[in-house]
This record gives sequence, structure tokens and C-alpha cells, in this order.
Amino acid sequence: MPDSTLPLVYSCSGCSNVAQLANTLALRLDRAGLAEMSCIVGVGGHVAPLVNKARSGRRILALDGCPLQCVEACLNQHGLHANVHLILSHHGLRKRYGEDCTEEQSDELFEEIKRLIVGEDCEEKNRIIVAAETMV
Repeated sequence: MPDSTLPLVYSCSGCSNVAQLANTLALRLDRAGLAEMSCIVGVGGHVAPLVNKARSGRRILALDGCPLQCVEACLNQHGLHANVHLILSHHGLRKRYGEDCTEEQSDELFEEIKRLIVGEDCEEKNRIIVAAETMV
């Protein structure tokens, strides 16, 4: 049974390298017991049980691959905003098709995300992420 104190993590899962990395990172967070992965397509598709889970008041971590920000857009349809929103292409990765990100890139971002969700207050972390993204 999922731990309702864990943040929900939603990820992009499009066809680019950064999209697939977002999905991989969400799976890793889920499997490590650091977050509960839920389905952003269900939220965007207005599937009631998945929308209700998103609206449950739990912290939300959104992992978007690129500046299109599809995950955040799906949440916004329901008046929701992620507590922590990462756009992977703002973290030194270039969006590409037909290739994957490296395991090293995955490991580096996984460690960064772990530091963000374990420890200090989530709202403070969100301010840090937004500030870092505006500098890129």
C-alpha cells in the first residue's frame, strides 16, 4: 500500500531523451520509496480517481523533459501546481530524438532530486529551483 505522506511524482514520458529520462527518474523515485509515482496522462485525461489523487493535498513533484511543460499543463487543467517543478532541459541536457540520456546523467539528476525532496521544506526547495531555472 502506498505511503500517503510521500510526495506524488508526475513525469513526462514523451519520445525525446529528456522525456524518457523524466519517466525513468520518476520510476526510480517510486521504487526507492522517496515518492509515489502517479499517472499524468490520467490527470490530463480527466480520469476521476487519478484527478482525485492529484487533488488530495499531497506534495507534488513534476518532472518535465523540456520547456513545453506538459506535466505542469496537465496539473494546471485542474487548478493544481507542483510544489517542485523540474524541467530537465534546464539542467544542462539538450532535447534530442532517437537517443537516450546517459546513465551518468540519470544518476546525477537522481541525486539532485533526492536532495530536493529529502530534508528541508518543499516550498523553500521550489523557490531554489525556480531561481536556478531563471538563470539558465
